[in-house]
Amino acid sequence: MPTYDYECGECGHRWELFQQMSENRKRKCPECGRLKARRLIGPGAGIIFKGSGFYQTDYRSQSYKDAAKAEKQARTSSTEKSSESSSSKSETKSESKSDSKPSSGSSDSK
Repeated sequence: MPTYDYECGECGHRWELFQQMSENRKRKCPECGRLKARRLIGPGAGIIFKGSGFYQTDYRSQSYKDAAKAEKQARTSSTEKSSESSSSKSETKSESKSDSKPSSGSSDSK
């Protein structure tokens, strides 16, 4: 059952009333007794999760998600750069080793 906020249009008195959704609106002000009360539109209540299995990190803001995504991309690109530089170093080492080896199948040895 929700809690509704009411305000009297005559005296300005505000109060809260715990009532069923199907129940009719109250019209009578408990302070002045006139039929000028009106139900106010409130912000509502936040969702409260009780029990295990709900974590604060389950519902992160969009800015947090964007920052995490950018950080992940930065890590991925730095990993790719380091793997490219190490593979290019190993290629140059293998090329220099193959250039220095004498060819075994030459026809000059006959």
